[in-house]
Amino acid sequence: MTPKWLLPEFIDDILPAEAWRIERLRRRILDMFAVHGYEMVMPPLVEYLDSLLTGSGHDMSLRTFKLVDQLSGRTLALRADITPQASRIDAHLLNRQGVTRLCYSGSVVHTLPTGITKTREPLQIGAEIYGHNGVESDAEIQLLMIRSLAAAGVQNIHLELGHVAIFRSIVLRAGLDRELEAELFRMLQMKDRPTLQKLTESLDKDTRDALRALPEFYGGTQVLQAAREELPDFPELASCLDTLEFLAQQLADEVGELSFDLAELRGYHYHSGAVFTAYLPRRTGAIARGGRYDEIGVAFGRARPATGFSIDLRDLAGLSANVHAANEKRIMAPYRPDDASLQAAISALRGAGDTVIVELPGHDQNRDELRCNAELVLRNKSWVVKAC
Repeated sequence: MTPKWLLPEFIDDILPAEAWRIERLRRRILDMFAVHGYEMVMPPLVEYLDSLLTGSGHDMSLRTFKLVDQLSGRTLALRADITPQASRIDAHLLNRQGVTRLCYSGSVVHTLPTGITKTREPLQIGAEIYGHNGVESDAEIQLLMIRSLAAAGVQNIHLELGHVAIFRSIVLRAGLDRELEAELFRMLQMKDRPTLQKLTESLDKDTRDALRALPEFYGGTQVLQAAREELPDFPELASCLDTLEFLAQQLADEVGELSFDLAELRGYHYHSGAVFTAYLPRRTGAIARGGRYDEIGVAFGRARPATGFSIDLRDLAGLSANVHAANEKRIMAPYRPDDASLQAAISALRGAGDTVIVELPGHDQNRDELRCNAELVLRNKSWVVKAC
């Protein structure tokens, strides 16, 4: 028989030390969002399936837990991403005409882990801008992500930029059918150049050369100039490259390394413009990612340009060992509820931000478990803190 305390695979409890580290990071990042003018929303963990999968494509459907609503008989789902919920709130509930900045923090649930060391219940925190379709909001949201990571003690990130509209513009210009588009998309994601060569043999020269060249456009800022010289002279492509060049100018001094990947099509069926991913040197996997997704609001009855990012707080906490607890001092106090001077001393210390733990009677033998490094002692009729 399975022990009752055993949790499902890739589902874990968060124990005290890590829980406090995560919570301090959450507060710090949300405070940063607040001073930048972002308003917080708290969407529900469960919604109707069709709302949560709006614009997100097949991959998100596979990652989403589904269940039947006992009240309506409709299919419900546990959210696997909070961004569609924030978009619904902006489009349908707030219904503003101008720019709206929203932020959020909460659990999401995945059917499968994204890696062998990953949990199926990430703690997602993120921010979104709605109502502005210019590159200025792309720059703002990316800078906010970088500064959020810096607030968690994560420096010298490698930021990779891409633009899904580059591939989309080439495909639309050529009038390719959905089946071929899907195959080309798959080969570009896999960087499978031989198959890409075969798939493009029958296409016109401009389209063929452009698609074959995309996987080669990976690297530093020189990539943008090479793309201008080698890609067809379409206004749409020039606009995409202008966007990436502007972002490079705005972000270069904020990151350790900046690179471009013009064949990066992550979230192709969801994103519509510039996309970005943050990495750390000598570490596999992204620590934060985001992009522009102007088309998602249509499903909620109101098309709104949008860009945003998200971070997994559990991942971030694991990288933030250098962010120390605000209250490193843990002071043990004796149990004397009727001692007014002791109670006043405890209140003063807690008011100053120190942790004070009252030792309850009968647990002297377990004192070490409290992890106190100081204690309140009575000296000359005054309560003072003494290092243990």
